[in-house]
Amino acid sequence: MLSRLSGASTTQSLSFSPARADARSPAHRRRGLGRWLAVAALAIAPSAQAAWFVWETVELPMSSGASCGNGTPYRFFVNTTPLSNDFTLMFEGGGACWDQLACEGQGTYSASNPDGIPTNYLSLANAAAGGLVTPFTARADPFQSVATQSWNMVYLPYCTGDVHAGNAVVVFSDADPQHPRTQHFAGQANIRAAASWLRQHMGRPSRLLMTGFSAGGVGATAQYAIVRDTLAPTGRTTLIADSGPLYNAPLSGTPEQYPSLPLHEKIRSTWGLDGPQGIIATLAAKLPGLDASNMGSLAPALAQKYTGDRFGYMLFEDDQIFSGFSYYAFYPYIQQEKDPQKRAEMMHVLWMQDIAQWTPTLATRRNISYWLPWARDFNGSHCLTIVDFSGTGLADQGYQDITPFVNANLNRGQVLRKVADNEIPGQIDGWLAFLAIVEQLFGL
Repeated sequence: MLSRLSGASTTQSLSFSPARADARSPAHRRRGLGRWLAVAALAIAPSAQAAWFVWETVELPMSSGASCGNGTPYRFFVNTTPLSNDFTLMFEGGGACWDQLACEGQGTYSASNPDGIPTNYLSLANAAAGGLVTPFTARADPFQSVATQSWNMVYLPYCTGDVHAGNAVVVFSDADPQHPRTQHFAGQANIRAAASWLRQHMGRPSRLLMTGFSAGGVGATAQYAIVRDTLAPTGRTTLIADSGPLYNAPLSGTPEQYPSLPLHEKIRSTWGLDGPQGIIATLAAKLPGLDASNMGSLAPALAQKYTGDRFGYMLFEDDQIFSGFSYYAFYPYIQQEKDPQKRAEMMHVLWMQDIAQWTPTLATRRNISYWLPWARDFNGSHCLTIVDFSGTGLADQGYQDITPFVNANLNRGQVLRKVADNEIPGQIDGWLAFLAIVEQLFGL
């Protein structure tokens, strides 16, 4: 059990906003959904001003190397309970960048939080809404139950544009040479420093879940070994990575063979992943099974090193967001196509090619599971664990949503490897149904 945290200030709620997949702008969709998540958070937020069950802010010292992309201090948030010594670490998602505009937060796939993380981040109307952005950090969610809601929670915001993994400082002036952007790709230092703080102030957890959505799913995977070794949990340790796949992309290959290769080449060089202190060198020293030329080898390498842990990966086969992020900037024929539907179809072909090579790689290790439903009519079928789990099942195979997958990984049940048998979107309910009604009533 945990004592009152030192070095942390109290706040009452969270922040982030998944976007609706319709014709409205991404910024409009973020604002609309964020407002209603905030309203929902206020409806169920605890009123007691206590040390337990509230979100507390931790600001890491600049001397740790931690910072947001704009050079401001990195802050994360903890929500503790005296009833458990189990921890959930949630890695936030939200785009990425390798040019000036995207690092300034401009564009469809741009980096989130370009101006840093304020101390009241978790109470902002367009942010994670008191943890309701995902059931894993919703202490009292009336629609979605998950075992970790009774655990100690750690929310790791995303403000570096590097999927929590970079180690470089880059000056971008490609869009506005008169006003360059100095971007601190400090994701690796942020998570390393946060893990050290947690170990020092909260001790070793019993059970540990590391999870994340979108860019956070990549980050949770990339940082798994570093965080696990730092926290040294005494019980079961689990990774559940949502919609942030590291596909096979060996540097010796070609884009025709491995569609994600141009993306991997870009981020490896821009974010300092291949540098002497980069994440790839760090992981190569820890994981004998890692092929440093292929980031897609990380999942089996982790499973090989930590044989008693469980690793679960999930995504929608019709994901329209991460596929756009992965391919749009790197394939001119996609950029030149003016019909949005045809562009989406082109990217879907590449997405399915990557999946076809990814799942056999995952299946090489007996402690890796995966869950690939077709789609749900929310957020461009991107992310299964944001807001609630509705629409994430495989109904024709007897699964209503991903709950059995989550529980099997946490409780060391059957290793589930499930793929959709049809192209029928899952049906949404719970918070998502509520949001759909609100949108219809108010035209958001």
